Amino acid sequence: MLRIFSYILGMTGFLFFAPYGLAERGTEDQLREFLRNRIETAGFPAHISVGTERIHAQKALPRFYQKRGYLPAWIGGEGPQHHMDVLVKCIKAADREGLNPEDYHLKRILANREDIRKNQKKNHILNPGRWVDLDLLLTDAFLMYGSHLLSGRINPESVDPEWVANRRGAELDRVLENALNSNGIEEALQGLLPAQSGYGLLKHALARYRGIVHRGGWATVSEGPVLKRGDRGKRVAELRTRLSEERWSAAPEAKYPDDDRFDEALESMVRDFQCCHGLNPDGVVGHDTLSALNVSAETRVRQVEINMERWRWLPEDLGNPHLIVNMADFVLCVTQDQRQVMEMRVIVGKGYRRTPVFSGKITYLVFSPYWQVPPGIAVKDKLPLIKKDPAYLLKQHMRVFQGWNAEAREIDPASVDWARVNEKNFPYRLRQDPGPDNALGKVKFMFPNRFNVYLHDTSSPELFEKTSRTFSSGCIRIQKPIELAEYLLKDDPRWNRQAIQDEIAKNTEKTVILKMPVDIHLLYWTVFVDNEGILNFRKDIYGRDARLMKALDVNPPKADFDDRSS
Repeated sequence: MLRIFSYILGMTGFLFFAPYGLAERGTEDQLREFLRNRIETAGFPAHISVGTERIHAQKALPRFYQKRGYLPAWIGGEGPQHHMDVLVKCIKAADREGLNPEDYHLKRILANREDIRKNQKKNHILNPGRWVDLDLLLTDAFLMYGSHLLSGRINPESVDPEWVANRRGAELDRVLENALNSNGIEEALQGLLPAQSGYGLLKHALARYRGIVHRGGWATVSEGPVLKRGDRGKRVAELRTRLSEERWSAAPEAKYPDDDRFDEALESMVRDFQCCHGLNPDGVVGHDTLSALNVSAETRVRQVEINMERWRWLPEDLGNPHLIVNMADFVLCVTQDQRQVMEMRVIVGKGYRRTPVFSGKITYLVFSPYWQVPPGIAVKDKLPLIKKDPAYLLKQHMRVFQGWNAEAREIDPASVDWARVNEKNFPYRLRQDPGPDNALGKVKFMFPNRFNVYLHDTSSPELFEKTSRTFSSGCIRIQKPIELAEYLLKDDPRWNRQAIQDEIAKNTEKTVILKMPVDIHLLYWTVFVDNEGILNFRKDIYGRDARLMKALDVNPPKADFDDRSS
């Protein structure tokens, strides 16, 4: 009979007050019984709600309580315990991490805590259902918040199929149990944050830009003709104010004798702004610079938040050494022993052939590579050129093979009636010989992946002078292939710069296996802090910011973390 009564109380939340005599019986046993019935009747995975609040940790939460014999975690015989207040403090500070405190049951937790404390102080009446509700909400809040700190609020692959994350995982129910035993709730949550300095620097930037928003944001610059050094007028004054409000000058509060004159100092501020927004630093306010200036402070805050989210998708250890390609910045950096040892420009995929995001390991290099033209490029890009110019293949040193297997027979291009060939009946493989015209250049760097993407040299180095560099078919063309090859082979005594150049001069394909694979991460950061500690913004070249912003606005958050943490 008691079990039936307990079950009814657990399912309803027991929102009325029980007689005083209930508190005189074993309080801990009563709460255990309520918790056990509440969780067991919810099944597994557990579908539990507290009022309108859904419990998200449908696997980790039942597992956590089962391991501790359904003993409440946050409520003792005398009511809410101290570590509840610590967790509430941490949840209130979730916005510092670019997260929303309300995603973690904050209002309901505060209301239940206040109700329990008020009525407990008033007449010491125990309401088991209310206490169990609060315990469930707090446990779910820890598990969910911990999951978001550990590996992000969003599964990136659900937003972008070209984004393969290597997110961190942990047994969060065990993390919580250890935190309770050591009275270290705050320390446990802090330990789940990304350890890399880039995340912490963005966190400081977030606080700074939120401060700007709190003060009213910054002024805009009116539309009009190009502004340059020597100009005067109202729009120049607006420009100076706008840059000063974002602190693009040493003393933003200073007044200038000629605020409406575009002088040398203002030109220098404009150049600095352009450099930190990936624009041509010509000191002239044209269309692109004006557009960047007039992005609101609120939007910049959102950009910082989503790039902090991307940091949470990365593995704990990036590797030593490791390569990072930031495709939004068109830059490759090599880091060893926490120090950047090399940097170069890159070219990434066109808008309709976007370079994917993923991590891998460079395992071998190929000097003087053949270019096996991918089927899609062959039929969409090359076939129209072949039809237009019968000598195209000869000029480009391309051979034609009947099929893709190792025994495929080379055929004479002149024997093919190209006018009758189309996308549906293209049985050929095109292969470009090594040499100065080869699309892959002198060397390619291989890290096997399902996208068939790799780093390579290029026969069009002039494209590296462009500010925006989306010219490839998905692979990454790099500015300094010989220097990178020398670095990756530095531990192999057979290879130095001269040996590499001699090998390339043979125009014969040569594969070289690395002694140790090197980690590489193809990333997409539209906000980052550079080596000089300066915050940088970049254009969302692939529209990935917009998709992520939309996903982050979904409420409640997707509860996909249980499988990763089990």
